[in-house]
Amino acid sequence: MNTCRLSMPISSSKLGQRSQVAAANLANLLPTGTVLAAESLIPSFTNNGECTLANEYLTLGIIVCCSLGCFLSSFTDSFIGKDGKMYYGIATWNGFRVFNDTDSTDGAGEEEFNKEQLAAFRITFIDFVHAFTSLTVFLVFALSNSNVQNCFFPKAGANEKALIMNLPLGAGFLASFLFMLFPTKRRGIGYADTAPVKVEPKKEGTSKESA
Repeated sequence: MNTCRLSMPISSSKLGQRSQVAAANLANLLPTGTVLAAESLIPSFTNNGECTLANEYLTLGIIVCCSLGCFLSSFTDSFIGKDGKMYYGIATWNGFRVFNDTDSTDGAGEEEFNKEQLAAFRITFIDFVHAFTSLTVFLVFALSNSNVQNCFFPKAGANEKALIMNLPLGAGFLASFLFMLFPTKRRGIGYADTAPVKVEPKKEGTSKESA
């Protein structure tokens, strides 16, 4: 005798567990600092999911700040200068502005570059692809947090819960595909997967051989 199986509704605890597993995978695509900041502050700012109006504003504030951090991190880069020191900075339309060059003579640290190598650090189309992708991934990552869900979507129905549960998987796949399709050579702040670029000193011209 055939019987019909009724689909059971997704419980909040099960939804939270699945979302947290997917969010952990998304975190690997984001700058470490912004992820740690969000994970540390969101439980307190949301009052562990029991939000008042003030908690909602605080939570939105940290999400916006961390989202901006993810976006801007895609334009940062690092390199080893001609003096052997590590330098960090942000790409601009005209070149690269160094943050930590304390002995800079021009205020931007460009004396650590060879002029012909400066163009490689300028803003490119790929930077915007990574920036908007990282921004989207972080927003999905934040939405996957159970405290954020309880704060902003306390009465989510079955459709909303199914969307929240599967959205991180789709976002992770799309982000991985875009990062593979548009690879970047930047080694920005928060991304420590590979060694930074080493700027080689400009080679002097070779002397003429004697006849």
